[in-house]
Amino acid sequence: MNDGFVAVVLAAGKGTRMKSAVPKVLHPICGQPMLHYPLEAARLAGFKQLKVVIGHQAEQVSETFTAGDITWIKQSDQLGTGHALMCAADSLRGYSGALLLLCGDVPLIQPETLKRLQEYHSRQQAAVTVLTAQMPNPTGYGRIIRDGEQILQIVEERDADEQQRQVTEINTGTYLFDATFVLSALKGLNKNNSQREYYLTDVVAAAVAAGEKTRALCVDDPTEVMGINDRCQLAEAEVLMRWKINADLMFGGVSMPDPTTVYIDDGVEIGVDTTLQPNVHLHGKTTIGKNCIIETGVVIVDSQIADGVHLKAGSAIEEAQIGPDCKVGPMAHLRPGTVLTGNNKIGNFVEMKKSVLGEKSQASHLTYIGDSEVGKNVNFGCGTITCNYDGVNKHKTTVEDDVFVGSDCQFVAPVTIGRNSLIAAGSTITKDVPADSLALSRTEQKNIAGWRLRKQQKTNK
Repeated sequence: MNDGFVAVVLAAGKGTRMKSAVPKVLHPICGQPMLHYPLEAARLAGFKQLKVVIGHQAEQVSETFTAGDITWIKQSDQLGTGHALMCAADSLRGYSGALLLLCGDVPLIQPETLKRLQEYHSRQQAAVTVLTAQMPNPTGYGRIIRDGEQILQIVEERDADEQQRQVTEINTGTYLFDATFVLSALKGLNKNNSQREYYLTDVVAAAVAAGEKTRALCVDDPTEVMGINDRCQLAEAEVLMRWKINADLMFGGVSMPDPTTVYIDDGVEIGVDTTLQPNVHLHGKTTIGKNCIIETGVVIVDSQIADGVHLKAGSAIEEAQIGPDCKVGPMAHLRPGTVLTGNNKIGNFVEMKKSVLGEKSQASHLTYIGDSEVGKNVNFGCGTITCNYDGVNKHKTTVEDDVFVGSDCQFVAPVTIGRNSLIAAGSTITKDVPADSLALSRTEQKNIAGWRLRKQQKTNK
């Protein structure tokens, strides 16, 4: 397909039924704004020049998408679909190829369907080809009135007679036009209707009147062309999109005992033989390697997980990098800037932030490691804390290779712990520790014999 083909995407509407301050086409579905999906479908189908008609909160919409192949066209007054295409006419001057028109609130449309539409349109040498669907309950949709392959007209339900309302083939709002014809036909549109709007459907009537071919291609799966007008439809689209994402991953070698409870954003990558248990959430630019186990309740955002990693129940991971064969959790929290180099163990209720952990180092439970650089084969005992914040600035803790840290220790940064040293349990470390040393920071223990007994006797009197 020629890279020069053009798609116009209509995204100017307010979406009042969403009852939201957010433009309708920016409401997210599986981690992407709704408008992302028709744009991507058009790209994958070979329509490389994308023109998006925007109106309501136009700047917010255009600022969300930074791709260089998009031309933004302002529709100041929303006067119908025909008027939206009129707004794009100047940017189409001199273009004579196939012109695809899509709606920005139809996120489930597939590139394969758009390719079929283009091939059929080209084969038929039609002036207008409409993507249609068979709806058992067509209430609310415009009906396709045919004479064999030729479309005679598209009748909106409010204008349809009783016989026309029995027709179950409906207009999806997706069209392929001969650009030269449609740009000429737009000049003849008028607002002589109850809505006082320019209807794009009138272009079909104009083509019939001009003796041009008008054709319809019926989509295989009607859910592809469902429009999103309210929060219920948004949720329905999310379910359908999520099932497609999960099914594609399962066909690619990923296991999900209950895929209906696994939530994966569009674009997340997962290697073969990885298992996702129920109620796992994978968001943003996340990649997961092969042979991983992701247990129930794990939430991962914008993170890279290497092969053979075991993430245990209830762990939260954000903007982190986890090397091969690590074990994390349960209930661990890896915050932005965390790097586990490999073969690390991060246990229950361990929190890390902006820290690098060398190979085979571990913190098994109840530990905070922040703003730290930790070498290899380091063991953090239970209850260890890096005291990285002095109330004004953050400071770094450096722990070199082969250090053993006893339980309930505090490192008051900035501080460096030399390699192969041992930090005795209960120590508060405020100074650098040389290599191969024992660091001990405790007050001397004092035992007062008989104190408890005397206290009890005094209380009893």
